[in-house]
Order: sequence, then structure tokens, then C-alpha cells
Amino acid sequence: MFPQRLDSPQAYDIAKAMMDGFNRHYRLFRTESARAKHRFETADWHGQQRAQRERIEFYDLRVKECVRRLEKEYDAGTQPMDVWHQVKLHYIGLLVNHHQPELAETFFNSVTCKILHRTHFHNDFIFVRPAVSTEYIENEEPAARPTYRAYYPSRESLHDTLTRIIDNFQLQGSFADLPRDTGHVLRAMQGRLDKVRLRANFQIQVLASLFFRNKGAYVVGKIINGFQEVPFALPILHDDEGRLYIDAALFGEDDLQMLFSFARAYFMVDMEIPSAYVQFLRSLMPRKPRAEIYNALGLAKQGKTLFYRDFLYHLKHSSDRFRIAPGIKGMVMLVFDLPSFPFVFKLIKDFFPHQKETTREQIKAKYLLVKQHDRVGRMADTLEYSEVAFPRDRFDDELIAEIQKFAPSQLEISDRDGDGQTEVIIKHLYIERRMIPLNIYLQEAFDTGLSDNRARQQMEHSVIEYGNAIKDLVAANIFPGDMLWKNFGVTRNGKVVFYDYDEIEYLTDCHFRRVPTPRNEEEEMSGEIWYAVGPRDVFPETFGPFLLGNDAVRAVFMQHHSDLLDAAFWQSHKERIQAGHVYDVFPYDTDRRFTGAPRD
Repeated sequence: MFPQRLDSPQAYDIAKAMMDGFNRHYRLFRTESARAKHRFETADWHGQQRAQRERIEFYDLRVKECVRRLEKEYDAGTQPMDVWHQVKLHYIGLLVNHHQPELAETFFNSVTCKILHRTHFHNDFIFVRPAVSTEYIENEEPAARPTYRAYYPSRESLHDTLTRIIDNFQLQGSFADLPRDTGHVLRAMQGRLDKVRLRANFQIQVLASLFFRNKGAYVVGKIINGFQEVPFALPILHDDEGRLYIDAALFGEDDLQMLFSFARAYFMVDMEIPSAYVQFLRSLMPRKPRAEIYNALGLAKQGKTLFYRDFLYHLKHSSDRFRIAPGIKGMVMLVFDLPSFPFVFKLIKDFFPHQKETTREQIKAKYLLVKQHDRVGRMADTLEYSEVAFPRDRFDDELIAEIQKFAPSQLEISDRDGDGQTEVIIKHLYIERRMIPLNIYLQEAFDTGLSDNRARQQMEHSVIEYGNAIKDLVAANIFPGDMLWKNFGVTRNGKVVFYDYDEIEYLTDCHFRRVPTPRNEEEEMSGEIWYAVGPRDVFPETFGPFLLGNDAVRAVFMQHHSDLLDAAFWQSHKERIQAGHVYDVFPYDTDRRFTGAPRD
């Protein structure tokens, strides 16, 4: 129980200093997010990429700053525990009328765990559950911008309303032809409204800030008519002459799920009240966990907090056991899952086969690279945790034996809290959305038999999507390294996503070569590589034997993606990226584009 008296003067000062630390963090986070609008208007794509990387580091930097201040000014680590109880109560008081209380609670947890060295999550001194509701938070300042704007058009005024929606964002820069673009949007909307009676509540609600990512700015909102709500998003791009245009109209939950996919980089959005944005976005995508929405908005620490709360809740209401994940075992990562929970848990092994010349720190650096990079819908986001405690009785003995064999340094089994409950504590792990491994997905098609039309379509779609995934990675300056089918997964909506990062490199760091012509018969007949190979040399023509052993797969691959076996394809993309070109990669198919313009 917390003490009822708040009688330590230092307790309030510590709480206030922690709140100051959080406020500084969110002020800097929001300022950087707001600057995305100017970078978009000036087509500063490299600046946008740089800001995306740097913003990810903001949180940890501010936590370290706050810890240093508390240690220096209040010798916080030596304060008795009853003072820390009081610190939390004072902090709760400071959360009243705060606009980001849930984020401030997470910041408190991070700082407190650093100071008290409480290394896993069973802790009386942190916010295990939220103390302050985020419902109906409003900015009451007279000039404050609301979370969303509501428009009430008639059929006759709908076109003018769409133009007003775009104009209200006050983008600096001229549209090539805004009436043309809003006409395209109107026709797309009319396909959903033409034969529908417009009810008394007919309206369009639009979030007040644009969503910036890659080279696009997105208007996000919903159409409300009676009991029906239709989510939509409008991507705004630059044409070759630097003028703005609306490229497409995305409608429905599935389109929005693609836009906010866990395999894409975080958005830059200027938000005074992030919980209100999350609440609005959940009305568009009710199946999407709040944790993933916070992640998509760049608030990854809050996403981790909510994910872990959801995970603990799931553990309490389930009884199945953690097991070794199905599929081909990796040489670098040990993967396990809980069948009833749609995520996988990955930890780095203590030792690797000789052909894997890497280290734990190098692998962690690869995962950080992916976190900071534009994932273009083709690389799964990962949640990184340290010192995670699981109930021992929920682990298969086979899984425990596997960890003890391959990653003993990452495993502790103990009653750390002294409460008689034995726990499995994993020192460091990554958590990712579970997908169907592409090799298994392909095998399912072959097991059904390609004479079955659906099985053939599944195979063809998989192979085409696999090649598309690699080409999107290339456009993002990523060479995946190990391109075997088992390192890719299939999402719920059929997208192929890469998830094995221990061999990825920047495309611009690789040397793409053709296999030299043999100089004599001995070299031609040699079963060994007879030519010199540098550490980052890549020979695309050698991919075929590893990937295309099946004739049916080979036929589809060669029809759609034979250029991936040509060093010239890779080299040309490398040279364009080195010259400063930033490719367009957007979360919708080219046939959705109004202009019909080809992608890069």
C-alpha cells in the first residue's frame, strides 16, 4: 500500500523534475514532427529520412538526461522506498489536465527503472496500469486546433467541400490542378454514395494534421452516413515539376491497414493530444491494436508499454504453452511462440555456425538499422525488450532445453521476486508479428496440387510478391543478404514481408558483379569458386540455383522478375541512390493511382 501522507519535500521536487523531463521530450518530438510539413513542401526527402532516424533516438536521450539530473540534484538512487511511493503519487497529481498523460506515465516508468535498477516488469513503483484516463482530453486554449474537423456537404457541394478540406491544410506550394484531383476523389466517393440515401448526419471528418512518410503526405478521415462509416486516406505527392497532386483515394479498413502497416516506417504527425488521434484511428481500424497505432505515430515506447500490457492480459486469460516456433530453425536466431498469441519471440544465439561471421552486437545493429530505416512495407517492425519475465509453467521443457543449449547466457530461471513463483527471464529479445513463412506458404500450394486453380494462384501470387518485396527493398537502399524463401513471411492480406535481418546491408555498400568468364576448361569444370570474392561482393546470377529449383516457380519468377538475376539491375539502382535519387514506394497498387503514372 502507498502511504497516505505526502511529507517528503524532495518527493515533489523529484516528481516535478521527471515531469519537466517528459515535457521537454514531447516538445522536441512534436517540433520535429511538425517540421515534416516544411520538408514535404520543399521536397527535402533526405532531410525527411534523417529526421526519421534521429527522432527515434529522442526518447532514450531524454530519459538519460532526466536520470542524470535526478542523480545529480537529488541523489535519487539513494532515496528510501517510501519517498519513491510519494514521488509516484505527486506525479499522478501532475498528470491531471495533462495532454499526454499516458506518454508521461511511460516516461516515468523508464526513468524510475533506470534509477532503481528494477530490471523487469514486476515493480510496485511504476505504472503497471494507467492512473489517468485519456478519454475526452481537450485542449481548452482559445486558439487550439481540434483533433479533427467536421464538414457537412450536400451532394451538390461535395466537390467544393473536398477542395476546402485540402485548402485547410495550407500547404505551401501550388497544386498542378486541384479541381481535377478533387474531381477524381469525388468520382471515387460517388461509387460509394450514388445509390445511397444521404442521412441527416452525413458528414466528412478529417484529422487536423497531415501524416508524412517517405515522399507522401496523407489526408486521413472518414465519411459518416447514418450508421455507416467509411475510412479514407488521400495521398498527396509532388510531380516532376514540383507541383502537388492527389495521387489516389484509399477507402475502407483494409486500405487503411495497409497504410498503417507494421512493416512501414513511422509517420510524422503534429499532435497535441496523441490519445485523441489514436482513438480516431481506431474507429477507422477497429481490429488494429492500440499498441501498433502508437508505433505508427512514432510513439514506439508507448507502443511497447501497451503491447506488454496486452501480452500480460493475454497470458492471464490463456493456458497454452510457449513452444519452439514451427518452420526451419535459424542459424542466428532462436524463435519461439505462444500458439494463441499472434507474435513470435526471437533471441540471438550465443554461438553461430562458421559460415555466419557475425557477433551479437552486429546483429543488434542490423535490427536497429531496420528500426531507423524506411521499411517500405517490406520489413517487419520489431519490439525490443530486455529482462522479460515469463511464468515457468507456461514453457515447454523442449523449449527450455533449446534455449539452454543455444542461448544459455540469455536465460535465467528463478524466483526473483521471492513470491514462490518460478519465472523464465530472457535477457534480451525481439518480438515481431507472426506471419506464415513463405516457404511453408508455397509448400501448401504444392501439397494441394497446382492442378487446383486456387493453389496455382497462391503459388503465382507468392512468387510475384516475393520479387516485388525484393524490388521495394532495393528501392529503399536495402540488400536483404539471405534471400531464401524461409526468411520472408506472408501477412494476413497476402503481402510478402522480409523478417531475417542478420545479413542485410545497405545496397550502396555492396558490389554487384557478374561471374567472370572461365579462362580455361579447368576453371569451367571446377566445383569450387575459382575467382576472387570480396566481403561485400554479390553475384545476382547465382541466386537462381538456390531459389528456383522448382520448374513452376522458376517459370513465374522468370516471367516477372528475371531482372533480379542480372547484376545490371542492382548496379543501376545503386548508382541512382548514390546520385541522390529517392524512389517512390507507396502503400497501394499502381492501378489505384488517378494519374496512371508508372512507379520508379
